[in-house]
Amino acid sequence: MPDAFPQINREMVRAGGEDRNPAVQLFGRRFFADQTVTELLVELLLVAASEKLIGTVPCTGPLPSLTLLRHWPKENESTDAAPLKYAPRARLNLKLFSFLGASKLESRHETHRRHYEELLTCICKSITISGGTDSKDDVLRTLENLFLGFQGVGGQRTWCAQSFLPLCISLIAGESIWKQTKSRQIELNSWEDALDYFSHSQQIFLARGGELLYLQLCNVLHCPIEQIRSWTEKAGLDTSADSEESNPELLHQALSGAFLGLLDNCPKPLEKLAEFIDTGIDKDTQLHTDSDSSGDRRYTSCGWCPEESWQEGYLFALEFVRLCHAQIDHMEKLQLLELLCAMQVLRSILAQSARYADWTGTRKDFAGPLGYSLAVSDPDGSHQALKQISRRSVRACERMIFDAIRHPEILARVGQQRDLDRARGALRISDPYNEADSRYGYKFFLALAKRIGLIIPRRGKGARFVVDERILRLLILTVLRPGERVSYETFKRLVFIHYGMAFDDMSLSNASQWSGGQGFLTLGGNSDEWLMKMLDASGVLIRLSDSCAMVESPSDVVEETRS
Repeated sequence: MPDAFPQINREMVRAGGEDRNPAVQLFGRRFFADQTVTELLVELLLVAASEKLIGTVPCTGPLPSLTLLRHWPKENESTDAAPLKYAPRARLNLKLFSFLGASKLESRHETHRRHYEELLTCICKSITISGGTDSKDDVLRTLENLFLGFQGVGGQRTWCAQSFLPLCISLIAGESIWKQTKSRQIELNSWEDALDYFSHSQQIFLARGGELLYLQLCNVLHCPIEQIRSWTEKAGLDTSADSEESNPELLHQALSGAFLGLLDNCPKPLEKLAEFIDTGIDKDTQLHTDSDSSGDRRYTSCGWCPEESWQEGYLFALEFVRLCHAQIDHMEKLQLLELLCAMQVLRSILAQSARYADWTGTRKDFAGPLGYSLAVSDPDGSHQALKQISRRSVRACERMIFDAIRHPEILARVGQQRDLDRARGALRISDPYNEADSRYGYKFFLALAKRIGLIIPRRGKGARFVVDERILRLLILTVLRPGERVSYETFKRLVFIHYGMAFDDMSLSNASQWSGGQGFLTLGGNSDEWLMKMLDASGVLIRLSDSCAMVESPSDVVEETRS
């Protein structure tokens, strides 16, 4: 069974414990089908931007210090590690102001509407207009439309369960759920009464996926430098001991700087305006929502990730830093970071499954450094043989995930849990693998890959791996350092190391054998012609001759060429 990072007490036996699920036992707590791509990034940045504790030790900055990561505190003198805790801001007033007017009528409780009107009245009193023909009502409507324009996800939900795009710290908020059924059972006369009927700890939409990605970064940073260097050399990555890419101390600084730069890249007037709407008029709401019943700061406990997932976590750390340093538009950067988070979820599921799927023979000899190989087909689907190889690759990934969560140790633990349920007199004992497959396992993998365009078609048979313009842009900006120029062959090799994607005849032959098919000598020599055309259309391909080309990552600063 995977060792947990941090080594907290896992909820295996407690009724309803998240760790009872077979897929959670393998992949960590937790990647979940109901969490959207945007909310993966929102939750990752929420943890980074919030106040944090490990045990009783506060964490300053976006990441815990290296000393704290390497000497993780225990939980109450026990042998278990203390969980990482963070204190998310609810920002109810800002959400109410921004989203109530665009929410469903049935989700607007009378107390919500009255408090919304009070907010508008107070904001209106604070507005001073000098010159011009705009009225205060015009300014209010403009402000509402401005913040509504930052809506990230959840337009069909209750206003409080929606999320902003994570443009800055002032727009990053935790999850709040309105207890609609309970609120109908009692007469609520004021906003203060209604505040008791918001839940801030259910994690239905911010479902811990971003927390797990954050823990993977922490997991990498506590690894010894020798361990990282050994794996990068074996994988074929070009790093040096004194670079931020292989030295945990330098990587910690680079990641912290990337988080801070990302969270601080927003006009200050917008941040101040958001803070004023949320707390400048009504501070009592924040004190109520961000504190527990005893009046102390309300903290949320993170789960855990597999300790052995540091390898894919290391690649994620490199890619996150490179993407944050890329000289591109900030909104595009956020969109690509969302895509990167989704790709990391897929990579984590595949890599962990490859470690535990009982696949005999030499199939693993044809895999990439993380134990799998994805045969990528041309987007148009004109190459029939390539389409068949890619379809087989998709089916192999599904089968590997299916087999991995049925590892003998997990099966034994699931059996023990069901025996305990019977002994307790449980009225209904369902098969946990039904939910594991659909919401955490191979069906979730397939759905997420289709959602981001890595697998097509979205519906119907013949699912195969493809790369569209957006995914290709992500590959360029994450496998290359900003401004770096490499040969076309090196670019394909780096993409294979990072993401396990196979493009040309040799790597596709290996991918075919990894999938359980036959190897081959050639597919006609044009299996990756579509990739070169897409790189050329993207403006990053430099043709030196008919047989030699370079790929360059865009940047204002040009680095040395890597061979």
